[in-house]
Amino acid sequence: MRHRRERLRWVTGLLSALALLGPAVTMSPAVAADAQKSTRVADGPVSWSPDLSRVDADDVNVRFVQGALGLRRTDVPATATTAGERGYGSQVLAPRTLDRPVNRVRAELSARTPAGSRVTVEVRGRSADGTWTEWREVEGTTAAALPRTVGAVQARLTLWDGDGDGDGHARVDGLRLTAGRGPEPRATGAAAAVSARVFATREGLVGRTTANGHVIQPDDHFVALPSRRGLSPNGSGQYSVRVCGPARCETAPVWDVGPWNTRDDYWNPSSVRESFKDLPQGRPEAQAAYESGYNGGRDGSGRLVANPAGIDLADGTFANIGLADNGWVTVTYLWTGASTGTSFPTWGTDVRVREQPTTQSREVSRLPGPTRVTVSCQVHGERITVEGITNDGWAYLPDHGGYVSNIFIDVPEAWLPGVPAC
Repeated sequence: MRHRRERLRWVTGLLSALALLGPAVTMSPAVAADAQKSTRVADGPVSWSPDLSRVDADDVNVRFVQGALGLRRTDVPATATTAGERGYGSQVLAPRTLDRPVNRVRAELSARTPAGSRVTVEVRGRSADGTWTEWREVEGTTAAALPRTVGAVQARLTLWDGDGDGDGHARVDGLRLTAGRGPEPRATGAAAAVSARVFATREGLVGRTTANGHVIQPDDHFVALPSRRGLSPNGSGQYSVRVCGPARCETAPVWDVGPWNTRDDYWNPSSVRESFKDLPQGRPEAQAAYESGYNGGRDGSGRLVANPAGIDLADGTFANIGLADNGWVTVTYLWTGASTGTSFPTWGTDVRVREQPTTQSREVSRLPGPTRVTVSCQVHGERITVEGITNDGWAYLPDHGGYVSNIFIDVPEAWLPGVPAC
């Protein structure tokens, strides 16, 4: 928007100056055309073709060979909890920073999808504060509408295998994205993040692979939700929940899809909910099916629902919040609300978030990899040294309910700028 205003001021100023010189002086057609073209380019859509050959750690079961993206193996299920032999793979493409604000994204996909196979394109946007919108699927030639105006766009390709052999597998030859600006969406975000009381089950399945490519470990800490809209890339906590059980709360990243459904973003308002729009916000379809016979008592795949689960918990999270058996928990979907504090990037892997600003304090959460966190205040606590850096500053992360050493906040200052003392 800033660039647009500058160009409009330049054109307006030039016209005013020419007018002041008298009626004999006019703007040449070439100058006028160039000015109009410059304004149209700034306001118009922008297109690019992401590099499909870059397969890295946040991609799942895909490889780029002979000029196309395909599955590495054809027997990998879509989620850790999904049975069956249907192949699945996913690639998170590099984000594209744009020179103009956008809220619509269209995709032109060149792919081979034999009978039974399919490829989906999902997109999301990053705001100036570093936060991401949820993923939205681009359907056909219709542009996906993002919930707010953003300055960067990222795409995710997902491949589902067909039933055939040989050439009967999905392959992507190319992708072209076009981002532009349409009518501003009606605000749906809440001042506070959405919370719901839902039934939780233990995922277990150590050694299996989640929908984002994470291999499940003993005493693992993550959750599964029944929609890909809030699925974090592997190693990140970009979409995280705060789940509170009988003993305590824990903040954990969303790394898998389930239980029961895969298109049930029940934390969203009915107007933007992907499926089951006649259900109220905060009520999982599986819960409605189990308790009141909704959809004939079955999930979106036609399975008879055996429990009302709206979230799966990894073993470590399940035990840490105090559950001995499946049960009801309160979940806050942290990305759905406005942040109260200052946003910062972090570095490091498996960074512990502590209840108090000391390494002896109980761990309440982990930052699995570099991400962005909201800091509400900071204190002087235990003085620690990491990779040659010594600091006694600790940042309080309200979304995680604890403190992290300022060493892991990726800014040069030891005492975070603009952040008050607790």
